[in-house]
Amino acid sequence: MRITDITQLLEQWAPRSLQESYDNSGLITGDSQLVCTGVLCALDATEEVIDEAVEKGCNLVVAHHPILFGGLKKIDPNHYVGRALIKAIRNDISLYAIHTNLDNVIEGVSKGMADQFGLLHRSVLSPQKQILKKLYTFVPSVHVDAVSTALFQAGAGHIGRYDQCSFRQAGEGSFRASEGANPFVGEIGVLHREAEWKLEVIFPAYLEKEVLMALKQAHPYEEVAYDLVSLSNEHPGVGAGLIGELPEAIGAQEFLNRIKHLFGTPVLRFSGPADRPIKKVALCGGAGSFLISKALASGADVFLTADLKYHEFFEADGRMLLVDLGHYESEQFTIDLIQSFLAGKFPNFAVLKTGRTTNPVCYH
Repeated sequence: MRITDITQLLEQWAPRSLQESYDNSGLITGDSQLVCTGVLCALDATEEVIDEAVEKGCNLVVAHHPILFGGLKKIDPNHYVGRALIKAIRNDISLYAIHTNLDNVIEGVSKGMADQFGLLHRSVLSPQKQILKKLYTFVPSVHVDAVSTALFQAGAGHIGRYDQCSFRQAGEGSFRASEGANPFVGEIGVLHREAEWKLEVIFPAYLEKEVLMALKQAHPYEEVAYDLVSLSNEHPGVGAGLIGELPEAIGAQEFLNRIKHLFGTPVLRFSGPADRPIKKVALCGGAGSFLISKALASGADVFLTADLKYHEFFEADGRMLLVDLGHYESEQFTIDLIQSFLAGKFPNFAVLKTGRTTNPVCYH
């Protein structure tokens, strides 16, 4: 198995096209064509984690955070980024980051948080718009099932919790084949009319290549007629943050204590009041202050995230509990998420979790 076989699966789960413009997800360093000897999953690809990969015989580190993030003019061995990169290159270890693209899928980072509370009725807190497309095509009646099946298998036809969604309308197509054509039906130079179905499906824009390939391979015509239209609709499975409900409402103090226990953090920063019942929970792994207004608009009783600034706590305005539990603490279960995903795809392959704690923040 090559490293690229693993990274391609990761990008089916969290396509790189979903990362934010400032991000650097993907293969940071390494040869994607090398045979993979093992995968080590981590939150950060620090020097200590790379040492661990060497010890465990893993030549691929999959981390949530990109070790190479901003502009870099030199690789300095006196800086933690330079040391990590030098060590990875010297030991033929590939570094792969799956960052904001994993933040922006419903089965991503925030899911790792939601699972700790057993949240029900989950949905994306801030769904992305304008990443869906609609395909219109025209298929002979006897082939419409085969073509639609191929499109579904390529990833088209998903709407929320439903799949194999399409619209079909019967009609009649006409065409005339010119010299040199090889028509599936009809004769050269003769106008032909054929009973056809208009078939419509939607798909995420990042699957366009796969969907069109499936269409052309399954469609019987030499020249396939189709239209692509970009949609303004929200994608219910793509976007930032997550919202859901606790199985039963609990008091705010009990909820705060549960956070400390589940996430292993000795201290929380939060806005009052802490005497309200908690049922509807909004959350976002990592720095999520940009979602405070979305959490308020959703009617959440609490918004759980990290890296909040002093003035941002005022934004809760007594309408919900706003909790900062720490960046590492909020994202720590991402390691389990990545390991579980890869182990499920490669059950007989070494996919390990780091034993190093890379949290740079200490509490006293």
